[in-house]
Amino acid sequence: MTNVWQLLSGPNFASILRRLWLMMASITIGTLAGSWLLASDNIKWTTAGLGAALVLYAAYTLLARQLNVPAAAERWSSPAIGFLTGLVTGGTGVFVVPAVPYIQALGLSRDDLIQALGLSFTVSTIALAAGLASHGAFQVEHMVLSSLAVLPALLGMWLGKLLRQRISPATFRRWFLILLMLLGLELLARPFLG
Repeated sequence: MTNVWQLLSGPNFASILRRLWLMMASITIGTLAGSWLLASDNIKWTTAGLGAALVLYAAYTLLARQLNVPAAAERWSSPAIGFLTGLVTGGTGVFVVPAVPYIQALGLSRDDLIQALGLSFTVSTIALAAGLASHGAFQVEHMVLSSLAVLPALLGMWLGKLLRQRISPATFRRWFLILLMLLGLELLARPFLG
């Protein structure tokens, strides 16, 4: 729900979809190809993979200079980044690496960036559900419990929007990434602690 809300929050859905459709198709293919790992019983290593993906994303975003993807490179780089994102999504359930830094490097306006991220997250979520279902790991009975999380998630998005308006974007971004990195470190260490 939150991804769809983000996707529909801007006026340029059609142009963003035309620009990123190859990336979205590649995310779908990569996610379906990698979903066997998340569907396996090896939760210990998928949890560590999830933690590693979050740490890499947060560290990269905190420490790296903003990249810029030249328009000439977008035609071949979008499918490659999409497929790699799909593999990470299929194996860990995280769909931010490397899609988010890549989409940020495309030079989109703020509203288009939010909408493009919403598109990527929505496609990744649907592809992951299809991949897990193909391996028998998607349980319909869990939908009721998952749907109960929608209201708190929407409330969190609304509160996050209020918070973003009250503090500087740089401060919000920095603390969000620091907390994300700490969560990733905890997930990465979990298999080794117990």
